[in-house]
Amino acid sequence: NYYRKFAATTKATMHISRKPGEQMEVDWAGATAHTVDRDTGEKIIAYVFVAVLSSSQYAYVEAFPSQNLECWITAHVHAFRFFGGTTRILVPDNLKTGVAKCSWYTPEINKTYHEMAEHYQMAVIPARVRKPKDKPSAEGTVGVISTWILAALRHERFFTLRELNEAIFEKLDTFNSKDFQKKPGSRLSTFLAEEKPLLQPLPASSYELATWKIATVQFNYHISVEKMYYSVPYEYIRHQVDVRVTRNIIEVFYHNHRICSHPRLYGIPGQYSTVLEHMPDDHK
Repeated sequence: NYYRKFAATTKATMHISRKPGEQMEVDWAGATAHTVDRDTGEKIIAYVFVAVLSSSQYAYVEAFPSQNLECWITAHVHAFRFFGGTTRILVPDNLKTGVAKCSWYTPEINKTYHEMAEHYQMAVIPARVRKPKDKPSAEGTVGVISTWILAALRHERFFTLRELNEAIFEKLDTFNSKDFQKKPGSRLSTFLAEEKPLLQPLPASSYELATWKIATVQFNYHISVEKMYYSVPYEYIRHQVDVRVTRNIIEVFYHNHRICSHPRLYGIPGQYSTVLEHMPDDHK
């Protein structure tokens, strides 16, 4: 009895007013959508990404075929483009595609996700584990979107992800333009008037998804990346290096210093990209 009385006084919650342009909250919606296979009639699950600006509650929603890292990064890039700028802080959940290692004080951010945030000059501050109140806008909007958008589309049939997203975007425009119940204006009008002018401008080019691998330099001073071989300065033989792989370039790092780069090879496996300067003198 005494403990219940004590606990009741420590459960107070504080309303925090968010500054315009300061914070964006992101999450996957618990409810899923689906597309239909034309040949078999089988339902294919589509996962719904939600991004919300904390101050104006302006939202972005898009369906993806998976919750993997590629879809997660692509969803962010599309959201930034939709908002026309970026906030200073990004608040994700503690999912694996965003946070590599959960910690109360110093969570370890996924390397690719961290690189994307640096490209857009944002700080990633994950919500604490099992603390949904750290991102109430995303949690609340996820619930509203599940009923407002996904429930409204549940009886319609979509054969491609593009058709599904076109229908979602139509509903999203209506959702953002809908008047607030307890205050004047709508999400769209509040965003245009208060938040959009304070967003950080987008960089000249969008972030290009990169994946990171660890490789060991072989005795022939090459590393293997997806069955293609790229030369590294021979001084690094038998050393472990970090490899950054994008669509067009292979970059090799040793202790965070870039030691070489190559155009990415495509086609028949087993091709070699060798730079003359990487060879020992008696091999040149």
